[in-house]
Amino acid sequence: MAAVSLIDFAKNHRQEASPGVEVIITPHYRITLMPDFPLPGPNSVGWIRCKPNEIDGVISEAQATVAARNLPLMWVLDPDTQPPDLAARLEARGFRPDPHGGEAKVMVLPADAPIEAPIVPGLEIHDALADPAAFKAANDAAAEAFGSDLRGDDPKLLAMNERRRKDAISSGNRRLLLASVNGEPAGSGSLTLFPPRGAYINGGSVRPKFRGLGVYRALVAARLEIAREVGAAGLVVQAGAMSEPILSRLGFEPVSWRRYYV
Repeated sequence: MAAVSLIDFAKNHRQEASPGVEVIITPHYRITLMPDFPLPGPNSVGWIRCKPNEIDGVISEAQATVAARNLPLMWVLDPDTQPPDLAARLEARGFRPDPHGGEAKVMVLPADAPIEAPIVPGLEIHDALADPAAFKAANDAAAEAFGSDLRGDDPKLLAMNERRRKDAISSGNRRLLLASVNGEPAGSGSLTLFPPRGAYINGGSVRPKFRGLGVYRALVAARLEIAREVGAAGLVVQAGAMSEPILSRLGFEPVSWRRYYV
């Protein structure tokens, strides 16, 4: 069983402003914006806590704030969201559960959990923040795995990615790993460190042609080792329907949930 401190971190950690990440805090909600990552999810409103007669104004206010920046927006609900019928209220205003996964389990894995990296012939794990080419390879692998259009050689996209890479380096606590098999990009996964409380992993993805080999497990094992090295209490992840069974087999335990509306 995970320590209480890790579970509390998983349930209650709030995103803070950092290079490339803007956080707008109000008495009723928090907005997180990443202009160089223009997808729902990185751009979201969460930790909604307001009275039933306030919620219509809150929705309109948050939409207006984000519309001014021309960014997509995801609403993130948690077990303590108020009012408790917010999902129905969002749907009445045209929002729908995220088609890529409307619900995720918040799961934890203590740092001392026994995960061994599998033996995958030709597998290498690289620092994807090391240079623009490695970052692009990791980004393209994730975009293919998730069906995103944020890949290619468009100059604006390349400039956006380079800003994201430099922001990640400047933050000091973000990591991005690229997995390759026989020299070909196979998958990627990111990690944000908050020692000693814990570390968030997300973006774990494997290109279709490399699935079933153990690449995903290898990326989890590599990120767990990084968390151990910096003294983090363990890993936290928001696991969707595809990743939750794999993570459960690796020892991750659910402690909460999130629901997503776009």
